[in-house]
Amino acid sequence: MIQKVMDEINTVMQQVDETQLEQALALFDKQTRIFITGAGRSGFQAKSFAMRLMHIGYTDFVIGETITPSIQQGDLWIAISGSGTTSGILKETETAKKMGLTILAITSDPTSPLAILADTVLIVPGATKTGSGIASIQLLSTLFDQTVHITLDVLALMIAQKDQTSNEQALHEHVNIE
Repeated sequence: MIQKVMDEINTVMQQVDETQLEQALALFDKQTRIFITGAGRSGFQAKSFAMRLMHIGYTDFVIGETITPSIQQGDLWIAISGSGTTSGILKETETAKKMGLTILAITSDPTSPLAILADTVLIVPGATKTGSGIASIQLLSTLFDQTVHITLDVLALMIAQKDQTSNEQALHEHVNIE
């Protein structure tokens, strides 16, 4: 069973377009505030990416958290939705777009409403609960969630390398309450 799951992950990761990763990379600047949103398990991936961005020196916030400030023109908005049709994520992203934020969408469906709203799209074609993406033996959107996590970790590594942020510098920002 483990090999079948790993084969699925490898199949999806081989289809993530590195050109799209480079386009996403160009959006990251330490002077730009970053807001990240996702629902359900995509929300967990959003939080994971937000944590890694904080570790490498970015000012970022997760939508829905109590300390998240208001968005402003010039901010970067990152929306994660496997189907690209999650109503709450779409509504929030439409508002961000109207307010002049740059939109990075991460989805499995390049024709989805979320992808159409975006300035930059990162397609991670893992299966979702609505049936988009590469078919999977795993439940619901598990394959999308797994491969989004890997893809965003690759993007975080690319950002850290661009900024010349070392592992030691990132560790300095890691919580250590011992």
